[in-house]
Formats: sequence, C-alpha cells, structure tokens
Amino acid sequence: MKKLITLVVLGWTLSFQHVLSQEKDWMLGPFVRTKDQQPIIAPTTSTVFKDPMTGKEVQWESMATFNPAAVVKDGKIYVLYRAEERLGEKEIGGHTSRLGMAVSADGETYTREKEPVFFPDNDNQKEFEWTGGTEDPRIVETTDGTFVLTYTQWNREYPRLAVATSKDLRKWVKHGPVFRNWKNGKYHNRETKSGAIVTEMKDGKLIAARIKGRYWMYFGVPHIWLASSEDLVHWEPVENHEGNLVPVMSPRPGYFDSWLVEAGPPPVLTDGGIVVLYNAGNSKEIGVEELGNRIYTGGQALFDANEPWKLLDRTDRPFIKPEMPFEKSGQYADGTTFIEGLVYFHDKWYLFYGTADSMVGVVSGK
Repeated sequence: MKKLITLVVLGWTLSFQHVLSQEKDWMLGPFVRTKDQQPIIAPTTSTVFKDPMTGKEVQWESMATFNPAAVVKDGKIYVLYRAEERLGEKEIGGHTSRLGMAVSADGETYTREKEPVFFPDNDNQKEFEWTGGTEDPRIVETTDGTFVLTYTQWNREYPRLAVATSKDLRKWVKHGPVFRNWKNGKYHNRETKSGAIVTEMKDGKLIAARIKGRYWMYFGVPHIWLASSEDLVHWEPVENHEGNLVPVMSPRPGYFDSWLVEAGPPPVLTDGGIVVLYNAGNSKEIGVEELGNRIYTGGQALFDANEPWKLLDRTDRPFIKPEMPFEKSGQYADGTTFIEGLVYFHDKWYLFYGTADSMVGVVSGK
C-alpha cells in the first residue's frame, strides 16, 4: 500500500481535488474529495418492495439512503446502505429501515438492487426488528469467505447491536442480539450499536483479524467500548474487575469530539497499531465553537496492536467533516459525514459515509 502522495502529484491533484486533513503519520489516507463531489446513492421513488410484515408494497428508499457498509467481493465493491421510505414526516427514528445494496466495478459508478437485501421479516428476530427495522451496518469478511454483518435492531424500545452472516450477501442468517446471552442478558436491554470488527490486510483486501487468538470489536455511543469473540457471532464485552463496561475512548471537552464518539467502519490492524476511524459529535459550548452543535465529523485513533483496549493516540482535528451542500442538508439538518464503510480496492482506499441521514458519499485515497 502506498502511504503518501508525492509533492508533485499532490500539487497536481489539488487543482482538481480537495485533500482531507492528515495530521499524523499513522493515519489511513489521505482521503480526497473530487471536484464538485456528489452523492453516489440518493433516495428514489422508482423502487418498490412487498413488505413481508404488512403485505403492502412500499417505496422502501423514497425518504433516505444513508449510513453505508462496504466490502469487496469478486473484484467489485458492494455497498450495503440503510434506506427509509417516506411516510409524510421527517421524524428521525420514526421510520422503518431496511438495507439496500449497490455494486461498483470501478469505485465510481454504482448500480443499485431494486429490492432490499436485508430487512425485518416474520422470522426469529421480529421482536427486535419491527417496526423500526435494521439500521447502520458494518461488514467484514472472514478467511473462509463468510461475510459478517453487524447492525442495529430497532424495535422502538431498545436499539440493540446484532450480527448476521452470509456467503453471497443476499441470503442471510440472523444470529440475533450479540449480548443477549452474556451474563443472563446483563446488557440486552440497553442501547448497544455500531459494531466495528477489527480487520487486517490479506492478499490485497481487508479480512477479520485475530489478536491473541480472538476477534475484537469496538462498539457503542457516546463512549466506545470493546468486546471479543472466538467465532464472530458470540461476543463478550470487556469489563473491569468490578464487572462494569470500561470505555476505551470517550468524548473530550475542548475538541471536535466533545459530545460523543462512535465507532465507524471496521478498524484496520497496521504495523503501527489498530487504526480506528470513528464518528465524532460536537457540543460547541465545551468543544469547537465554529463547528456548532450536534454536527458529526470523523476522527482517527490508534490503539495498541496487542492490547486493543490501550489508546495510543488520536487526532486533534476531524479528518472529514460536512462541507458539501448534500452533507449539510437532509433530515439531519446539522450535517453529518457519518463514516461506516471502508475497503481497499484497485490500490486505493474508499471510505463510504452517510450525509445528513439522507444520502451516501464516498472519498478515496492512497
């Protein structure tokens, strides 16, 4: 992987592209915006799906398409994104979410499936997924070609982190809430979300990584917590000697992440440590005043490669933030660049993100 762009190339690129912040040498990137950047996925009324829960046909992505996961399969990028149908109001959290899929052979043009590939159904997860739906995916691949999806189940009572697996990205086995059976459901009836499983580069693509024989997952909001697993399905949260969850990263007064931190796309195990890309919320009263309140930007943090709970460094400034009109207009009017999908494809990083809870954007970099 190339880590840096030469000064000559950088100078040429700047006339056509905007290079995003790169303040530390361990960071992934730098990522760049294209000139006159536009969303790659936007709401449409042209797709219709017969909902198995109601038996009615719905325009399942007419309201919003956002918060994407991404993975490389058969030489193409597959993007799984959250979609909501228009119901006549814009209340965040008041719709039913399903996951759609778009495919790209070049990283620039994306062809969408006409129906969602993952959604609430009359199955053994109905009690956790209806009527709110399936939200905010992250996805990793294993060495045997299995795809592991982490997502939020929303039944309008508790948002729960859950896992599903697939061999083809279309037929899925839902395994349910990840902490349902841990210590008699100790964390089952509380908010858990945003499960980002650590990956490493193998043969040119990201694969779920084992550290000391186990898989590791950063999760949660407004702090980031940690869990481990032997099989990517059954997870054990990291607790201290008192039996309590221990945040491995928290909001910081005085910085862009003063309100909340939330795990982004699957982290990457590098020679320098585990690079965690994360979403950051700002509170201008105790954070960065010019950013305003509730804006979501992106940061990067570095954790120890052998002790995933040990934070070594983190960025002082966001490396991506809402700048384009489509990133600052939508059902989340304060603006978001909510990062959730990351792939290495054709010798470049592609970082996928949700914009204002309404559309999908992408930036790329060496």
